[in-house]
Amino acid sequence: MAGRGRPAAVADRRPENAAALAIITRAVELDSECKYSQALVCYQEGLDLLLQDLRGTKNDAQRSLLRKRIASYMERAENIKKYLDQEKEDGKYHKQIKIEDNATGFSYESLFQEYLNETVTEVWIEDPYIRQSHQLYNFLRFCEMLIKKPCKVKTIHLLTSLVGSVQQNGLEEIKESLCKYGVLLELEYSSSIHDREIRFNNGWIIKIGRGLDYFKKPQGQFSLGYCDLDLRPCYETTVDIFHTKHTKQI
Repeated sequence: MAGRGRPAAVADRRPENAAALAIITRAVELDSECKYSQALVCYQEGLDLLLQDLRGTKNDAQRSLLRKRIASYMERAENIKKYLDQEKEDGKYHKQIKIEDNATGFSYESLFQEYLNETVTEVWIEDPYIRQSHQLYNFLRFCEMLIKKPCKVKTIHLLTSLVGSVQQNGLEEIKESLCKYGVLLELEYSSSIHDREIRFNNGWIIKIGRGLDYFKKPQGQFSLGYCDLDLRPCYETTVDIFHTKHTKQI
């Protein structure tokens, strides 16, 4: 069981350990709350800092103590990783990501790459707000990600609301461009669609509160984040990731 064998947070409060202490303490807190995905990230970040500290420590007693701590956290991190891998295998995995207002580092690649592999050949997107120019560009960026390796996407289904010719012309242009890469874009319009959902045919389902439109407008044409979405500030939203084995959806 993932909850067993949680290590205690480090007690050494030397200045060079302050950052590691804060991150490891947070990891243990998340671990105790069964937030294993977030805990694993914190354990990994804390371990990187502790390993740096170990390389810079000359005192044998302190080195011995650090090694024991590192071994303990490494073992815990590995156990959590195995647990999460098994959860994915069993289809019981549920990951929730809360994107804070103005947070960065949440490009489509950062969010979705973990769930995209060579088995993904078909994708469904339901999003009523693929309407305005910047939303069409967001959808285009999402499509660009899908045609890169390791994906072998052949068909993309988009269900959205219909608002006018500018939208239709933009989507038709994206469709023609995808066709040159051997990818079929199937467009469907609905006046009653409200939900936002992305599904891959390997079973993963991603629900984003704001759909694909969670990026803020860049400050200028030549400001950081205009091209690289990992550097673009985001609106506050929540991302939920499930698997069809768990949700029993088709």
